[in-house]
Amino acid sequence: MSSDSSKDVKTANNPGRKHYTDVQSAARFPVKLPIAVKSDAGVQPAETQNISANGVLFEVDADMPVGSPVDFTISLPADVVGSAEDVRVDCRGRVVRSFEDGGRRGVGVVIDEYRFERR
Repeated sequence: MSSDSSKDVKTANNPGRKHYTDVQSAARFPVKLPIAVKSDAGVQPAETQNISANGVLFEVDADMPVGSPVDFTISLPADVVGSAEDVRVDCRGRVVRSFEDGGRRGVGVVIDEYRFERR
């Protein structure tokens, strides 16, 4: 994501705020992983931009308003986690940050629940 200060950013604490100050309570790691975002419209592929102990930032094509619940699955590559197959992490959370950048929607989600799915 670019750091264009004119982006329209909405957060859970201040839905009308135009500028976002990066103040997260956990270190963020710039990790790009495939995810599947589930909604009433079906499953939409996306990619993480960064991950922290509290949540994840990813890009999607659809609008996801702040406060919306979201279910998604993160795929951890087998070679990275040292297993024979990819490990899937099923997550449930809520949108706490939403912005547009270059025609794509950036969505920050706090993870409320997660479950590792091993095959």
